[in-house]
Amino acid sequence: MILVTGASRGLGKAIAHRISDSGEDVLGIARNPAGLSFPAVSCDVLDLPGLKSIAKSIRQRGQVVTGLINAAGVASMNLALTTPAESTQHILSVNLLGTVNSIQAFTPLMVREKFGRIVNFSSIAVSLGLAGESVYVASKAGVEGFSRSFAREVSDFGITVNCIAPGPIRTDLLRGVTDKQIAKIVSRQIIRREFTPEDVCDLVELLLDSRSQNLSGHVLTLGGS
Repeated sequence: MILVTGASRGLGKAIAHRISDSGEDVLGIARNPAGLSFPAVSCDVLDLPGLKSIAKSIRQRGQVVTGLINAAGVASMNLALTTPAESTQHILSVNLLGTVNSIQAFTPLMVREKFGRIVNFSSIAVSLGLAGESVYVASKAGVEGFSRSFAREVSDFGITVNCIAPGPIRTDLLRGVTDKQIAKIVSRQIIRREFTPEDVCDLVELLLDSRSQNLSGHVLTLGGS
């Protein structure tokens, strides 16, 4: 079974659909999972006890978890000096603490099996150092650093940990970002084109595959920077 957080929209939803369509068991985790065409449960990634309860249920049912996709995230474009404190706290909490919570809750299920694939999400905004996204960049840079260190902690258990850092993709996360702003970011990429959720799904499939067993602790930037 592959677990996908943030599965009710955007990249998380697209990834969960791709996994389900491939015939693999998937379980989506989202705050509002109603109406999804794949199995999903309701939980906020900031609710660590709730996530651990889901893990306990999976273990009690005897299901085997082989992968975790941490796609839950939020974004906001704003100068650091004018970002409200509440917004700063929310972005850092969901993007960084939410990722850590999911990993703490579900990785033990993979440790038991001596196998696992963990895929976290960063952003090309980190490597490009995009102005107006300082708080968001801080949260995603934290995810990158955590992923590199955690990859070393679980390597002896056959678990790999990698990050995908996409360029701008037109999902709900980019609502409010203008075409001009998107074009400016794309112009700084090595591969100067917009990508789609399907492009991300292709990369996730690669990282979930057993052939990626020697790839861990990396940040794969979709588009290059």
